[in-house]
Amino acid sequence: MSRSARIPRAVVRFLSRVLRNPVEGVLWYVGMLLARAGYVDAHRAERTTELAWPRIVTGIARMSKSVADLAMVGAVLGSGAVAGIGLATPFAYLAGTLGGGIAGGTIALVSQRFGAEQYGELDLVVKQSVWVTLLLTLPLTVVFFLFPHELIGLIATDPVMHTHGATYLQVMSVGTIFIDLNLIGSRTLVGVDDSYAAMIVRGSGAVANIAFNAVFIFGLGWGVAGAALGSVLANVLVTGLFVYGFLGGRVPFVGRFPVTVSLAGPYFDRSLTRDLVEISTPIIFTNLTWSTAQFPLLAIIAVFGPEVVAAFIVAQRVRGLMDTPNWGLNLASSSLVGQELGKGDELEAGAYGDDILRITLVVYLVIAAAVFSFAEPIAAVFVEPGDSLALTTVFVQVATISVIFNGLNGAASGPLNASGDTRWPLYGRLLGLYGFALPAAFLGTTAVTIPFLGTIPALGIAGLYAALMLETVVPAAVVYYRFSTDRWKVVSRSYRPEAPAAD
Repeated sequence: MSRSARIPRAVVRFLSRVLRNPVEGVLWYVGMLLARAGYVDAHRAERTTELAWPRIVTGIARMSKSVADLAMVGAVLGSGAVAGIGLATPFAYLAGTLGGGIAGGTIALVSQRFGAEQYGELDLVVKQSVWVTLLLTLPLTVVFFLFPHELIGLIATDPVMHTHGATYLQVMSVGTIFIDLNLIGSRTLVGVDDSYAAMIVRGSGAVANIAFNAVFIFGLGWGVAGAALGSVLANVLVTGLFVYGFLGGRVPFVGRFPVTVSLAGPYFDRSLTRDLVEISTPIIFTNLTWSTAQFPLLAIIAVFGPEVVAAFIVAQRVRGLMDTPNWGLNLASSSLVGQELGKGDELEAGAYGDDILRITLVVYLVIAAAVFSFAEPIAAVFVEPGDSLALTTVFVQVATISVIFNGLNGAASGPLNASGDTRWPLYGRLLGLYGFALPAAFLGTTAVTIPFLGTIPALGIAGLYAALMLETVVPAAVVYYRFSTDRWKVVSRSYRPEAPAAD
């Protein structure tokens, strides 16, 4: 068949997929283009697409909810309320970062056992993930509920930002434990190749969240408290669906989960708990590195006033929405690489890691170019025309460039998480945030004298632009280096089911 005859058929296949499912269609098309060019394997691209697209849809839904929160609150209460939510969010999700770390260990253990066909151990992995998560996060939930004003006061003294931030934090604290449990449920399903069920359950929560917020913010006039309450109720709904599904119930539009959990024992296995803690601890510290760095970073930004804080927060949320492909591609990499490692096929595991990284880079370059071109109308959704719009537009443009490196970081860290080699993402995050991003932001407010070099004047807003870039560029470089060495394959031998420890 001639090349000219093949092209129309490829176009028809692409259009049919896009019309049926835009996210799946675009991701599949990118994979097939790279496969035709010889950069990836078509079968691996197909499997990646099948596993990744539901998680990407989930990410789009959940991050759209987060962006909608800011837009709704900003429309009613202005930049002060947007800044207040931005100040409270690192606190509100600090407990969530602990659950996210345990969830990272969960997907590694689940995917390797699924690949090795050790299905009988999945029940115990889920149970232990749940009780370890509860043990870690409940104390923080209590602290955030009891001392919201004191905690927000550590960052900012502006009365408007302080009031809105404390209100948001106190209400959101109730939902943090449900956020953590939802992460465990989602990662378990992705680890056994059922990202579709995770998408339906968590996506339904995101849709409900937007509906709740519209009622609470616009209908009842509850403002920031309404935005937080909507998030809490939505996460409770998602947790209920996960519990029902894992106990054997038929979840609407999903059916039965491929993994069921018994309420009967056992609940504890010393060896399995040790593996879970060893894998999860570096991920927890990686997550905590980002969360804790937000406090001094926001304290520095608060010096510039509510409008700059709001612009920075908007840029972060827009970047989070652009970063949703990582929700699927990173976890697809963790799951597929973990399954191959569980079979003992290190060569195929590395091939999956390489192919998913190439697909990720192309996807992120396309997204960044599109959003950069429309940065001003995107910024206008959150702020009124004037100086704030121009400022927010530049912040969004910087965020579009920085998100490319988030994509590289996510794709390279997927195989590391799958193998249990979770320390290097922590090293990259520490270096990027504390070694580069925070100093750059600090230079935005203060002149610094360096011996033999003289005085560096305050960079102003440019220091904040640099911070947005450096917090993604540096971790991406560190994690990609570790991925390229293939040492993670050796590390994985210590965590495979019934495998001897690596030398």
